[in-house]
Amino acid sequence: MADFYDLLGVSRDVDPDSLKRAYRRMARQYHPDINKDPGAEDRFKEIGRAYEVLSDPQTRARYDQFGEAGLGGAAGAPDMGDMGGFADLFETFFQGFGGPGAAGAGRPRRQGPQQGDDLRYDLTIDFEQAVFGQEQEIKIPHLETCDTCGGSGAKAGSGPTTCGTCGGAGQVRRATRTPFGSFTQVAECPNCGGTGQVISDPCGSCGGQGVKQVRKKLRINIPAGVDTGTRLRVTGEGNAGPRGGPSGDLYVFLTVRNHPRLQRDGLNIFSEVKVSYLQAILGDTIEVETVDGSKELEIPAGTQPGTVLTLPNLGIPKLGNPVARGDQRVTVTVDLPKRISDVERELLEQLAGHHSARGKQHHHHNSGLFARLFGQKG
Repeated sequence: MADFYDLLGVSRDVDPDSLKRAYRRMARQYHPDINKDPGAEDRFKEIGRAYEVLSDPQTRARYDQFGEAGLGGAAGAPDMGDMGGFADLFETFFQGFGGPGAAGAGRPRRQGPQQGDDLRYDLTIDFEQAVFGQEQEIKIPHLETCDTCGGSGAKAGSGPTTCGTCGGAGQVRRATRTPFGSFTQVAECPNCGGTGQVISDPCGSCGGQGVKQVRKKLRINIPAGVDTGTRLRVTGEGNAGPRGGPSGDLYVFLTVRNHPRLQRDGLNIFSEVKVSYLQAILGDTIEVETVDGSKELEIPAGTQPGTVLTLPNLGIPKLGNPVARGDQRVTVTVDLPKRISDVERELLEQLAGHHSARGKQHHHHNSGLFARLFGQKG
C-alpha cells in the first residue's frame, strides 16, 4: 500500500488543519458518486484509511516510527463504529449530515438583499497621466437595481409565490449511495435557487431579474505616481445586489504606456542626451526633455562619455505623498564626428601638434585628451 502521506499529497510535517483540508480535497476527487473511474472506490477507501491513522496523534506517531507494521491489528478496515474524520467528509458532501449544517437543513436560503458582485475595468493611460494624475471619464457596463420593481423582480402589485418544487423549503433531498451505506443528500432547490419562492408574474422592465444592465459614465480620479499594476477601488460602482441589495465595488486596473524617450524606475526617471565632443570638453548648458517640460542641464567641462547627471525633484511623485518626488537621471553620450571640414581638421591638427611631444613647452592639463580622441601619437 502507498505511503499514507503520499496518498494524501502532504509532507510528513503537515499540521492537522492542512491534513484535514488535503483529505477532504482528495476524498471529494475519488468519491464513487463523483469519480466513475475503475479503482476510484478503492482509492477512496485508502484515502480514508490514511486520514484515520494520521489524524490521531498516537497512531500517526507509531506510523512515523514503524510504518504500517507499527499499527498492528489496526491495519484492517476502518473502524466505522466511530465515524471520526468520515463525518467531516460527509458534512462537506451533504449539507445537513451529522454536523453544523444539520441545523439549517430545513431552512430556505436567506431571501433578503445581498451584496452585488465586484467588477474589474482595465484602463490604459499615458506616461504623463501616471506621473501627475488626472481625472478621467470611463464608460462601464454594470447591473443596476431595476427602478420599476425596486429589485423585487415582480410586476407592480404582485409578489413572489411559494416554490412548488420544494414547498418553500429552498432545498430538496435525495438518497445517495456511498461505500458506507445510503445517505440522504440535501441540495439547493434548482427551481427557486434555494430561496423557497418564485416570481409568477415577472416585472416587464427587467424580466424578473430585479436588475438591469446599464452602461454608465463615471469620472474617476487617477492619483499622481500610479504605475502599471496599480489598482484603484471605486466604492459602490460594481453590480447591484440581488433583491435590492447594495452594489459591489469597481476595481480599475491601470496599464501605463511607455514614453518614447523617458524610462521609469521606481520614483526616478532615466533619459539620455547626446552632446558634441566640444561641448563635453568645454562644458555647456543645454535644454533637456522632462515630464515638467524643457529644463536646463549644465554639462560640466571635461564631462566623460557615460556620465550620469541628476536633475533633482523632476522624477515621479510618491503615490499617496506627491510632495516626495524622485529625480531625473540623464546619461550623457558624446558624439564624435565621422567627417570634419578642412578648417576643423587644420585647427585640430594644430591643437594635436601643440599637445604633442614636439610642443612640450606648451604642455597643458588636457594634453592627453586630444591625442586619445584623434589617435595622434605624439
